[in-house]
Order: sequence, then structure tokens, then C-alpha cells
Amino acid sequence: MIRAWADLGPRFLPFSDAATPELPLSRLLRLSLFQVSVGMALVLLIGTLNRVMIVELQVPASLVSVMLALPLVFAPFRALIGFRSDTHRSELGWRRVPYIWMGTLVQFGGLAIMPFALLVLSGGGQSGNAPAWIGQLGAAIAFLLVGAGMHTTQTVGLALATDLAPVESQPKVVGLMYVMLLVGMIVSALVFGALLADFSPARLVQVIQGAALATMVLNVIALWKQETRTRNRKPATEGGFRESWELFSKGEGAIRRLVAIGLGTMAFSMQDVLLEPFGGEILKLSVSTTTVLTATLAIGGLTGFTLASNVLSRGFDPFRMASIGAMVGVPAFLAVIGSASFSSQLLFMLGVLMIGFGGGLFSHGTLTATMNLAPKNLSGLALGAWGAVQATGAGVAIALGGIVRDVVAAYTNPTTGYVSVYALEIGLMVATIIAMAPLIGHRREQVPV
Repeated sequence: MIRAWADLGPRFLPFSDAATPELPLSRLLRLSLFQVSVGMALVLLIGTLNRVMIVELQVPASLVSVMLALPLVFAPFRALIGFRSDTHRSELGWRRVPYIWMGTLVQFGGLAIMPFALLVLSGGGQSGNAPAWIGQLGAAIAFLLVGAGMHTTQTVGLALATDLAPVESQPKVVGLMYVMLLVGMIVSALVFGALLADFSPARLVQVIQGAALATMVLNVIALWKQETRTRNRKPATEGGFRESWELFSKGEGAIRRLVAIGLGTMAFSMQDVLLEPFGGEILKLSVSTTTVLTATLAIGGLTGFTLASNVLSRGFDPFRMASIGAMVGVPAFLAVIGSASFSSQLLFMLGVLMIGFGGGLFSHGTLTATMNLAPKNLSGLALGAWGAVQATGAGVAIALGGIVRDVVAAYTNPTTGYVSVYALEIGLMVATIIAMAPLIGHRREQVPV
């Protein structure tokens, strides 16, 4: 399958020109399977489980949003994990592999216990008389494990990809990794939608357990013979985490860049826990149909990522690209708001597609800027900081979105509750554009993407 995918060539596969004779496309695509497993977990968390818990299992949206935000509690540690993988010395001669393997095991464990915790949380099955706190505790542990595993695997996996690639190809390689994340989300959303067309609690258990097994298989294939074993490998830096972080934070516009990334991520993420429930509750879409929304969002993101790659390769300012992504988000959320007024599924789908497209432009712009401005030999730290801010912003936004929706809906109606969150996201888009403005045009010479 990897060989057939690689044979499609640069014409059809974005970022495939990142391959080199030393790092062929087939090896890159095999390594990128860890991103497919991360995308599959993301679809479960923000695409399928939130709608199922809110609509089918009747769990309050505020509790669901907090649960889905729990995996992101681990996000601030991504910078530390990236730094530790930069400096790790293993007796087996590996630097990145132990961290990726540990993340895989933790993610597998979280997915393995998650379906039963959700059934107890909703009061279903044989545990219908169990105290509520047992279900809440079990679900919290499951979501935390999945989050810790995803963040560890993704951060160190991206750092390993940059290790294997020549310096001039590193931004392209990281871009390819994120394209595969979106591909994994698209495929997983379509598969989950088909499997849950006839929803039942038993089918939900089977789907989540299947995702746990697929995570283990994909990541083992991805890691096989990727990193060279060298016991005498020297650390990327001799200093500690604090010294390395100070070096990173003193970079050109580093703090402002992180603030803008956080604001933009919140703007694009607050609806993650609400799009599918909105489609099911307000527009009366089925579980399988609303699961396809995640695929629509990912298709938009893939399109934005591909377009951004083509434009940035010609020397376009990545900060300007990120700002354009935020600008696209404003009419996108207006379309979603309008779909409630006109009861239009088509307008809703268009809005979701535009959200994904704007998010793709924004993510690629900020990712390229991060790679271009990363301190020498600290790509793990730079990617970890980028991922930490993104994931933390997403976690705060997801929790806030669910709480705002419940509070407003309690005093008005469900439609107003959803719309108030989308309006808040438009305000965050404007704040992102303002925060990004001073960075546009003030950068050092860019590495071609």
C-alpha cells in the first residue's frame, strides 16, 4: 500500500518533493503512519465521541467539553518532551524511538479502557447503578492517557522526521507529515461514519477497541528501522531545558508568534466539540452524516495546506499566509451561523469546509515560520513549543466552547447557545489578525518550503 501511494508521485501528493535519494518517499510515507494513528484518535475525540456523548448518551455538553479538553492538559509538556528527545541517550542507541514507543503504549491504553468508561459515564450497560463519579473518573483517565500518548508520539515523531531529512528539506518533510495527519483524519472519519451508521453502545465499543489495535499496528510499522542505533550519539545541545528555552524565546518575535498561534488556534478550535452536536441537534443530521463533517473539515485543511505549500515555496511571507487563514475563518463562521437561520445543510457544510481551509492556511503559515526560526539543533524544542501552544489553546477553547454553549442555552435556547460560541470565534479571528500584523514582513530570510 505504501509503495502504491508513493508511486502517485509529486503531481498528486503534496510535499512529495521532500524525498531525497537518502530518504525515499516510501520511507517517508511509512514513517508518516504515526500521524495517521494520531489523526484517527483526533477524529474519535473531536468528531465522533462528542456527538455520541451529547446526543445519543445524553451527557451534558459542558461535561463533554471538559472531558475532551483533558487530553490537552498534557500539551504544555510538548516542549519539554521535544527537548528531552533532542538530548536523550539510550543504552540501545536510540534517541527518539523510546519516546514514540512510550507514547504509543499510553495512547493504546487510553483507547482500550475508554469505551467502558463512557458507558459507565452515561449510566448504560451493566453499570447503570454505579456512582456517577466512577464513570467520570474512568473517562477522565482514558482521555488523559490518549492525550498524553498523542502529544508524545506526534512531537517526537516530527522531530525524528526532521532528523532524517536534510536541512533544506525539513520544512517540506514536516509539511508532508501534517498532510498525512489530515489524510488519516479523512479516512478515519469516513470509516467511523460507515461503522456507526447503525449506532449501538456495543458497536461503539468495537469501533474504539479497533482504533486502539490499529494505533499499535500503524506505529510499529512506522518506527521499523527508521532511526539508526548509535550508542555514542552526542546530545543536540549541552545546556539544560531552561537555557535552551531562553535561547528559543529570545528569537525574533518568538513570544508574539506564540501568542498569535494560541489565539488563532482557539479561534479555529472552539467549535470542535460543537459542530457535530450542532448538526445533529439543530439540523437533524444522523450520526454517520455528522461524522463525515470531520472528513469535510480535514479536506478543507488539506486543500489549504496544499495551496499554502505552493505559495510559500515561492517566498511568500508565512506570517501573511497565517493571517489570510484567519481572514477566511470570519466568513466561514458566518456561514455556519447562517445555516441555523436558514436550516441549510449545504450552507453548514460550506462553512465547515471553509473553516478547514482557513485552518490549513493558518497552520502551515505558523509551522513554516516556526521551522525557519528554530534554533540550530533544537528542532524538537521548536516543534514542541509550537505544538504545545496549539494544543493548549485548543484545550482551553474546547472547554470554554462547551461551557458557553450550555450557559447561554440554559437562559435562551440551544440554537442561541451554539451561535454565541461561533460569534466568539469570529472575535478571536480578529484578535489573531491584529496580533499577527507586526510579524508580517519582519523576518529573517526564509528556508524554501
